[in-house]
Amino acid sequence: MTLQQLRYVIEVANRSSINEAAKRLFISQPSLSNAIKELEEEIQITIFERTNKGILLSKAGAEFLGYARQVVEQADLLESRYKNAKPAPQHFSVSTQHYAFAVNAFVKLVNEHGQDEYELALRETKTHEIIEDVRTQRSEIGILYVNEFNKNVMNRLLKNANLMFTSLFTARAHVFISVYNPLAKQKVITLEQLQDYPYLHFEQGEYNSFHFAEEILSTLSHKKSIRVNDRATLFNLLIGLNGYTISTGVLSADLNGNEIIPVPLASEETIHVGWICHRNAALSKLALEYVEALKATLEN
Repeated sequence: MTLQQLRYVIEVANRSSINEAAKRLFISQPSLSNAIKELEEEIQITIFERTNKGILLSKAGAEFLGYARQVVEQADLLESRYKNAKPAPQHFSVSTQHYAFAVNAFVKLVNEHGQDEYELALRETKTHEIIEDVRTQRSEIGILYVNEFNKNVMNRLLKNANLMFTSLFTARAHVFISVYNPLAKQKVITLEQLQDYPYLHFEQGEYNSFHFAEEILSTLSHKKSIRVNDRATLFNLLIGLNGYTISTGVLSADLNGNEIIPVPLASEETIHVGWICHRNAALSKLALEYVEALKATLEN
């Protein structure tokens, strides 16, 4: 096993493609394939599985990748310290439900720990894709919630993917509305009061099950309902249509301005927002720093 082979594995995992990784590494595709095959034979595991959807990390490969990243990261630190070498670009990716605090923490991470060169990714995406991203190590960390309604389904999926959930905070149900909404001055809003307003919720694609919804109380029926794909569109519709969505109540004025506010919903429903990662894979330095940035952002 060599450092070069570990770098090859990391690059293929980052690109999800032997061909693209070979281009980035300036070697031929057959040479890269052979190097990975030799490594797999040496350590007696299958790192990558070839499917009709492309190349994917195996369960054992995802665990191996976590350790490989740590070894290469430490080797790069040694080289930059004692050989005056240029530090290698930093790599980190996080997949998350549409939470402003996740973006705030990402900004904090880059400002405090970003070097001269980095390749980072922040993916606000669908619930099932978050789990799949972390399972395949497309992202080291995922951010989502569990509650009484979805916990059995979510726990089963996480267990099957060998992922673990770590709680960040518990929240009561809140309604996000614009400051211009007639209900904006209410101390508490009831579901009955919301009946005539458009309900906004995030599209979940082919996994559009109630259990994957980002919004709690997802089984409720609504007279007016609009699906959206991104947070900016949802916020524009909150203002333009006097719509509402149901979420955590955690909102950032720095990123989202002062036109959207959270108001408590008259409900006993609670959710547990947290982060997921591979159970047996070691997190990179940036991943650990991002978790700390999440905690600091939420405290503020």
